[in-house]
Amino acid sequence: MGKKNEVDMINGPLMGKIIVFVIPVILSGVLQLLFNAADIVVVGRYAGSDSLAAVGSTTSIVNLLVNFFIGISIGANAVTARLIGVGSKSGIEETVHTAMVTSVISGLILVFVGFIFTRPLLVAMGSPENVLNKSALYLRIYFAGMPATMLYNFGSAILRAFGDTKRPLIYLSIGGVINVVLNLFLVIVFKMDVAGVGIATVVAQCIAAVLVLRRFLSTDELYRLDRTKLKINKHRLLQMFRVGVPAGLQSVVFNIANVIIQSSVNSFGAVVMAGNASATSIEGILFTAMNSFNQAGLTFTSQNLGAKKIKRIKKVLIDCVLLVIIVGIIVGGGMYITSDFLLGIYSKDPEVMRYASMRFTLMCATYFICGAMDTTTGVLRGMGYSFFSMCISLICVCGIRLLFVFTYFQTHRTYFTLFLSYPLSWIAAFAVEMVLFVYGYRKLIRANPENDIFTEAKV
Repeated sequence: MGKKNEVDMINGPLMGKIIVFVIPVILSGVLQLLFNAADIVVVGRYAGSDSLAAVGSTTSIVNLLVNFFIGISIGANAVTARLIGVGSKSGIEETVHTAMVTSVISGLILVFVGFIFTRPLLVAMGSPENVLNKSALYLRIYFAGMPATMLYNFGSAILRAFGDTKRPLIYLSIGGVINVVLNLFLVIVFKMDVAGVGIATVVAQCIAAVLVLRRFLSTDELYRLDRTKLKINKHRLLQMFRVGVPAGLQSVVFNIANVIIQSSVNSFGAVVMAGNASATSIEGILFTAMNSFNQAGLTFTSQNLGAKKIKRIKKVLIDCVLLVIIVGIIVGGGMYITSDFLLGIYSKDPEVMRYASMRFTLMCATYFICGAMDTTTGVLRGMGYSFFSMCISLICVCGIRLLFVFTYFQTHRTYFTLFLSYPLSWIAAFAVEMVLFVYGYRKLIRANPENDIFTEAKV
């Protein structure tokens, strides 16, 4: 540790280091969203409402199919961070090479899955006929770039495990600027509509992936990639799966619930779909800011657990939750105040903006609760409770949302009431997660440090 771009997570005060860690993560996420939003803004302004609805309504499907493998990258982060705390150079080397091979395989699987299942999923979600073909075309182009997307995500996860959150930001920025330029060029000049923004996105993903790969091949750090050692180590893969599979499954089921909610949105027609897409795109900034503390909680907890500095884990949770609530209130409040301007970027249609504002107001006021819940999830994963955290989320978040959709929403069928299920589910999950944290933390404190169950042999 102690390197220029790395954060020392196991020594000294925590809060300042958490802030240093999360700022580049927040900026990376916001930039990613801005570049994705460029797709929606460009087609909304220069190709019409149907194209806006087509691109904007694909988010839940992308998340449904992609986030399981993103969960595996979370496992790579947790295992690498734990091994850094332990000080196992050979373990780090095995995990890095296993993760990078897994990333490419994951990407190839997603190319196949995306080409086969995107259209049937769009049909199942009730996408209107005037939107369906454009959505399917955009998604198939988007999924063609999945090997590059997975390579970037796994590589970034490993860099974050070392406390380096700056390089992923730089790589993303370079790719994203090219994405925006290509968006404008392909849609405005060549009139390529949704195909143009899809191609621009894939090119940007490839550029970011090449930059990550170049770093891993040229560095002298412990995560240096050696072509002759590129293989899957079964032991490290299983370790990644123990954390990553529950995280991925949790995300998949989350997005199944969101797909069902998107289907309910679709039942209101293309104008509501466009408004929902606009609000969702901007809300992504809130989610990204909140989720950065999830990543901080996971990484800081994993390193300190590996180093057997158990009491620091409680401080990690307290600092991360406090910070995420502050950030959530400030960012949410700022976005609410500027909502007319932000929503107007996507569409000037009064009806589109009206429906966008309905959802946006509720989310801006309550998203800090989601942040607290999500941050606690990250800490629990770092402690080794990924499976139990998944169960809590599935029952308290997905269960409540689906119950709400199939009961209360059926008798109070308005666009606004559809999204009341979100804050209710966040509150329930956060409360139960805190109970699990107290149990797990006390168990770790009672354990004999000399015979800690989380030693390198069982990591």
